[in-house]
Amino acid sequence: MFRYSMFILTLLSMCVLADDPKKAAPPKIDAFTSAEKAGPDFEIQGEYVVSGDKTKLGIGHAAQVIAMGDGKFEVRCWEGALPTESWKATAESRIPGQLRDGQVRFENNVVHGFHGYIKQGKMSLMTRFHNFDLTRVVRESPSLGMKPPSGAKVLFDGTSADHWDKGKLVEGNLLKWGTTSKDKFNDCTIHLEFRLPFMPRARGQERANSGVYVQGRYEVQILDSFGLAGKDNECGGIYTMSAPKVNMCFPPLSWQTYDIDFVAAKFDGSGKKTSDAVLTVWHNGVVIQDNVKVPGPTGGSLSKESAEPGPIHLQDHGDPVVFRNIWVLPKK
Repeated sequence: MFRYSMFILTLLSMCVLADDPKKAAPPKIDAFTSAEKAGPDFEIQGEYVVSGDKTKLGIGHAAQVIAMGDGKFEVRCWEGALPTESWKATAESRIPGQLRDGQVRFENNVVHGFHGYIKQGKMSLMTRFHNFDLTRVVRESPSLGMKPPSGAKVLFDGTSADHWDKGKLVEGNLLKWGTTSKDKFNDCTIHLEFRLPFMPRARGQERANSGVYVQGRYEVQILDSFGLAGKDNECGGIYTMSAPKVNMCFPPLSWQTYDIDFVAAKFDGSGKKTSDAVLTVWHNGVVIQDNVKVPGPTGGSLSKESAEPGPIHLQDHGDPVVFRNIWVLPKK
């Protein structure tokens, strides 16, 4: 009886602790939507390229610096250039760095004796073989601001959210996450632009998560996967089904583009599927999914597959991902 009573008291105490908001509440993860409020780490994170002799190729000619919060960073060095269609990763993965006295110092002597520092938009990188000076750069998608062609359906131009179910304007002329187009589509070409918040303390799927659901069925993931491996649940992935050919995710708060060519799944008169949906995706102007057959709806889809057209859905995953310049060109 005594043991049973003690068990009940212990269980009750555990419940009380679990209900204590001071103990149960998870730590707040800041999501910055403007550079002015993002703090000093934002000005350091980003992409760096060699500013000296560009005729040489080797490890250290480009780097991506990922902010990890509280003055901590990870530096990823690339061979020859930043990721593109012809990218080549180095054998090195990531080098930790720490902001102290106005500069970030990083070191990894295991791999080629990498060490160096970042200060005022410049990176000095030293190895056992070479020294490099790199400058912070801001890349821009070649399809940014692309105007809709003749026959396209403009879903959002910054003036109104009327084409969207539960659509809301934020920051004056941007479309808020968590909305679905009222128009529905079959075979089509889609253009949209999105901006990820700066969330340096977040990790994994908590870091600026959203997604574009074509027909409300097939998700092209949106995530701050800047500098990561480029998996099927990261930016540009067809969620859990197909990893991007290359991780083209720009740093957070950059405007980025998806251009999606979509061929809908086909069905015969009895409702039997005769061909899978096919997606080709350009992320920031680079083909990352090339005629990928999608065997069925991805997780979180709004409906089952059918011959019926479907909407464009912009997922609400709790993070302030915003959109602009969205249009769809139906195929005849």
